[in-house]
Amino acid sequence: MSGTGQSEAGYDIIGVMDSALLQKLCRRIRSDILTITTQAGSGHPSSSLSAVELMATLFFKYLRYDMENPKDPGNDRVIFSKGHATPLYYALYAAAGVLSEKDLSGYRTFDSVLEGHPTRRFPYTEAATGSLGQGLSIGLGEALAMRLVHRSSFMVHGKTSGDQRSTMNAPRVFVLMGDGELAEGSVWEAAAAASFAKVNNLVLVVDVNRLGQSDPTMYGHDIAVYKKRFEAFGWGVVMIVDGNNLAQVDGAFAEALKHEDKPVVILAKTVKGKGVSFLEDALGWHGKPLSKDELPKALGQLGEVDTTMRGTVAKPLNKGKGERGKEAIFQLRPSPFTLHPPSYPSDKPVATRKAFGNALKRIGPYVRHMVVLDGDVKNSTYTEFFAHECPDRFVELFIAEQNMVGVAVGLSARGFHPVVSSFACFLTRAADQVRMAAFSGANIMMNGSHAGISIGEDGPSQMGLEDLALFRVVHGSTVLYPADAYAAEQLTEEALKKGGIVYIRTTRPETPILYSEKDTFPIGGSKVHRSSLTVHGKTSGDPRSAIHETATVVAAGITLYEALKAQQELAKEKIAIRVIDYYSVKPIDEKTLLAAAEETKTIIVVEDHYPEGGLGEAVASVLSTYSGNQHIKLCHLAVRKTPRSGRPAELLAYEEIDADAIIKRVKNVSA
Repeated sequence: MSGTGQSEAGYDIIGVMDSALLQKLCRRIRSDILTITTQAGSGHPSSSLSAVELMATLFFKYLRYDMENPKDPGNDRVIFSKGHATPLYYALYAAAGVLSEKDLSGYRTFDSVLEGHPTRRFPYTEAATGSLGQGLSIGLGEALAMRLVHRSSFMVHGKTSGDQRSTMNAPRVFVLMGDGELAEGSVWEAAAAASFAKVNNLVLVVDVNRLGQSDPTMYGHDIAVYKKRFEAFGWGVVMIVDGNNLAQVDGAFAEALKHEDKPVVILAKTVKGKGVSFLEDALGWHGKPLSKDELPKALGQLGEVDTTMRGTVAKPLNKGKGERGKEAIFQLRPSPFTLHPPSYPSDKPVATRKAFGNALKRIGPYVRHMVVLDGDVKNSTYTEFFAHECPDRFVELFIAEQNMVGVAVGLSARGFHPVVSSFACFLTRAADQVRMAAFSGANIMMNGSHAGISIGEDGPSQMGLEDLALFRVVHGSTVLYPADAYAAEQLTEEALKKGGIVYIRTTRPETPILYSEKDTFPIGGSKVHRSSLTVHGKTSGDPRSAIHETATVVAAGITLYEALKAQQELAKEKIAIRVIDYYSVKPIDEKTLLAAAEETKTIIVVEDHYPEGGLGEAVASVLSTYSGNQHIKLCHLAVRKTPRSGRPAELLAYEEIDADAIIKRVKNVSA
């Protein structure tokens, strides 16, 4: 594919092998970068100018992508981890003919999909980026997805299986990263995982332009330092002394794509602000566009610019047939299926974390697009059950939670439904990745086990006490907290159907069976437990003889059992309380809560979580909108003291969230 021709619109068509025309196209891209940032009055032109030759060579010589069909399973993928370089990002797609001059002029405006950092509103974006250091993990997730789709070796129990040569027809994932991002630990988590799994369809391009936002980067232009680091992590490394030289860039990509047994990184020494003399290698220009007076001077330094030039991006090989074009597993969604309901002996307690593992094992064979990711805790969260049942869709990512969530985003982008499992406290490490996953529209189910002080002797470092707050605040998220095995099993199914970011909180201790296979747990619902002193529910007698319920106790998970104990003890003293199992923390069952508030006038929330951001604040938010809230008493029992090691019962008593504390509070508010 070389030479030029005329498109139907009359544009010049550049052949992917013509370096002279590629140089002219680079000038057009630079012109667009400068123009749209000045028009917008914001943006990052200098960071974009440094990587023009790198990305223009990739797009118009090595990339295989059907621009008319971004969802084609045979497409290579491009991720701008360096998300602030959107002027370059959009200029490339304009040069490829999918964005017009009018489209570009809307850059960073409210109605435009060309946002300041990439989001999936722009259909060619794989995932939302801009929070630096996450793109390599996302790219790793996509590369793993493509390997799985193309029946290649996949990481199983920390090892690989299958013939590595079978991955060579899988599409590639290209990630652009800035050298400043290499200070992020998540980058090296991803680098270690990619090397260990021998992900040979992943290519990282590092734009080493020496300058960060406020200062030079750690090692400036010393790309040899980065070479040693990536080689130590088991990557193939290709270095470019002048990353703004098309011939050198071309040779580097050609060499990089020869690697067949490992991921490869291209380290390119570039000049920030390349092409404009007063921007080149100059501090103080990061995130600063040219003024309208400076723009003509800068454009004049680019030389002759043909704004009608368009480049061609090669289509995927063997489109519609063979390994690259075949219908892929990630395009499938589960057909309607009937699962045998679980059965648990009513007299044998079961930990909800184990029921979660049972559910994954039971559902896994039917939901072919589900992939389970583990952080070296599969024997504690019981994801090992799924690993045994569906080993080709189980990925061990070891103790690296930020990378694990980033990989999940990449898998989701390719149509898989990843399940991320770890201890609740460790998932807080990945708070930023979870936040960005929501912006990416990712479908990820996350399980946080060992939640709360009820884990006991392991002590505070292992206690998830912030997790409900973390996941409640994520835009569009769902937060679930089952109390028994039946609830955990069914809510796992509901979570997979729901989509988006869904968090399930599970506990370490075994808990008694409360429900049965006949109970349902719709998201947004709750379960009401009435006192035996009332005539409601299963009790009988004259309604006029019912004892008024003094208060409503709202609980979830481990504290539900404490509330039910308190209910039984209070009944002995002829004091009736209503207990509500709020297994759906978000969305919360407002109707049931408001009815309880109206009927009992007192709401007592008890939770195994810090008071900030958990179930108590969810309840308070609902009551704040209730017109009669001035007549409602709201009490909140939560973890308010610094926890310590001890038996679960001791800790629940110490934090005053046990049955005795509930009884005391009920009597106080009733006095």
